[in-house]
Amino acid sequence: MTAAPPSSLRERKKRRTRQALIDTALELFTRRGFGGVTLDELCEEVEVSKRTFFRTFTSKEDVAMAPDQDLWRAFLEELETVDPGGRPLVELGRDALLAALERMDDEGWTRRLLLSRRLAERTPSMGAHGLQFCEATTQEALEILDRRFGLGAPGDLRPRLAVDMLIAAFRGAVAGWAAQADGAVGEAGVADVARVAGVGVADVAGVAAVADVAGVAGVGLAGVADVAGVADRVEPPPRQDLAVRLRVQPPSRQDLAVRLRAAVAALPGSLALTTGPAADGEPAVS
Repeated sequence: MTAAPPSSLRERKKRRTRQALIDTALELFTRRGFGGVTLDELCEEVEVSKRTFFRTFTSKEDVAMAPDQDLWRAFLEELETVDPGGRPLVELGRDALLAALERMDDEGWTRRLLLSRRLAERTPSMGAHGLQFCEATTQEALEILDRRFGLGAPGDLRPRLAVDMLIAAFRGAVAGWAAQADGAVGEAGVADVARVAGVGVADVAGVAAVADVAGVAGVGLAGVADVAGVADRVEPPPRQDLAVRLRVQPPSRQDLAVRLRAAVAALPGSLALTTGPAADGEPAVS
């Protein structure tokens, strides 16, 4: 195989600018709220023009949801080349999605995905944007499946249902993964925060050290006032500190892959799940 040609300086610069916009947007939106940051403020922080921004993203929602969208764009690329191997369509889609997941940068991407998901939970406009992107991605996937495997007969709902089930399995996997990640970072102690700030645990009780921690967390002194004197106890940090907590203990891409496999494996069982008469206040299932 011939090695891929090296990317040009211009392409590398565009990628760096894009990444800076994503990282900065997620940090600012997490600290100040999605509506608390204007597009002008975001561009000023990254030192780019709005014209440059709109060459890459269509809106604030678009940049905030970039981690999720990057994965599904990679999925579409993998779907173009994945070996069918006589497997069920859902399994083929699972393998394409797992391959796309492998292409995502581990620590940086998983952290960005979790920040984006948390923002979407409390930002209705991001939810609407996500639905539009999901439908567009589904249609592109169906076009690829029709072109490659002839799975687009009029009136045949099975390809659409298979793609929908894959998306549902991914959402279920992400929900469990995010809950686990939240629990893990919520237990991060003062020692971990101090380590990220580059100070000792004993120093956290000092005013200067608190200021350092605040600078790393991207919050004011009031946001970490309780850090002083808590070396002997652990309390869940406030939501505004989510970005720094994920730097302390980033979620695992491998765990997300495991959960995705389990979610897809559970699909046949969920389709066969039936209900029966309730007994003792508990629903009966078989």
